[in-house]
Amino acid sequence: MLRTGVVVALGALALGLGGCEGRARADAAQSAARLLAAAEAGDRVAFEAEIDRPAVREDVRRQIVELARAEGLEVDGGPSDFALDRMIGPAAIRVVRADDGEPLAAQMKITGRDRACLPDENAKGRCLLSFRKREDGWRLVGMQAMDLTVEVAAVGD
Repeated sequence: MLRTGVVVALGALALGLGGCEGRARADAAQSAARLLAAAEAGDRVAFEAEIDRPAVREDVRRQIVELARAEGLEVDGGPSDFALDRMIGPAAIRVVRADDGEPLAAQMKITGRDRACLPDENAKGRCLLSFRKREDGWRLVGMQAMDLTVEVAAVGD
């Protein structure tokens, strides 16, 4: 009898956590949708409302430094904040609407208690866009530094 109660309790916990993950995925996808809409419209103000600029700047800096090292270059501190800020904006993201594309909510993956990722389907384990839950909602904290193209469904995303 006790064993049955434990199994039922664990099952309920698993369902509850699954429900939380589904809600987190949906909330992160909403932030991603707003970000992509701002990118499509070229709306810098709406774009800025969806990002954590210092976090995105550090992520892009890390990627550029890694790329330079792979090419045998070493630059102390990496690119300047000014150069990075020019790379982080609506023009940096190319959104492609595809008839066979998946809605954002289906693409989004929860990668931690407060993190979500829009995975790169061409590179396993890499995120095109990374989000983190803050007290004021989900914000972009990382993005692929170059050739960022996001494919989403043409209808119903």
